[in-house]
Amino acid sequence: MQVNFYKYQGTGNDFIIFDNRDGKFNELTKKQVKQLCDRRFGIGADGLMLLNSHPSFDFEMKYYNADGGESTMCGNGGRCLVKFAYDLGIIKTTYNFLAIDGPHEASVGLDGIVALKMVDVDGFEKRNGHFVLNTGSPHFVTFSNDVMAEDVARKGRDIRYSDAYKAEGINVNFVEQTRDTDQIIVRTYERGVEGETYSCGTGVTAAALVCYHNDNGFNRVEIKTLGGPLSVDYDKVGESFKNIWLNGPAQRVFTGTIDI
Repeated sequence: MQVNFYKYQGTGNDFIIFDNRDGKFNELTKKQVKQLCDRRFGIGADGLMLLNSHPSFDFEMKYYNADGGESTMCGNGGRCLVKFAYDLGIIKTTYNFLAIDGPHEASVGLDGIVALKMVDVDGFEKRNGHFVLNTGSPHFVTFSNDVMAEDVARKGRDIRYSDAYKAEGINVNFVEQTRDTDQIIVRTYERGVEGETYSCGTGVTAAALVCYHNDNGFNRVEIKTLGGPLSVDYDKVGESFKNIWLNGPAQRVFTGTIDI
């Protein structure tokens, strides 16, 4: 079957997208997804998404990791899918779509910035100086004095496959707090990709919450990733985080056809 595909990226986190409003891709196998995401033998991407129809939402997001498995929420993927819907002519002031972790709101600004509302987070757990929390996907957050010197692939893999996390897997974020108190640098090892990605939306969200939890109400954290800048806004209510928004660019890279 020859089909049209679309390639999008959000701060270097790249995705294959299919318009599946007619339901023709519902039978994609793990092997097919893995081959499509292969950077040598396929299109190449960190993940694959389907834009599905839904009777109660503007659309539904279905997300697969590069290893072919259907996965939990992807923040940059969600932002790219919203931009894809916008480019298809689905124009909304506020988008309401359904993902695996529940409903999401989003908007596309005139400057091309896509803002995505993330799920509320009921605090986080501190373990031996590190932090574990779920921002739609599970994340491990650890700090570094020089994050650009870290061996993210090796250290991230060791944590992801440690006895505590190997069964379900976990994404591992290495975070450096800069002299500018509202800015951090984040590098992420992603499960399912099984390597470092240029950016991870749920990961930078996790890092922002861990770094800037306080009792002062509304916060904005600026984040540097290998793929570019993102920002996270949120309200802190007690030990919980609400009104969490992930903001950043999302762009179409190219389109084409491929045989599946």
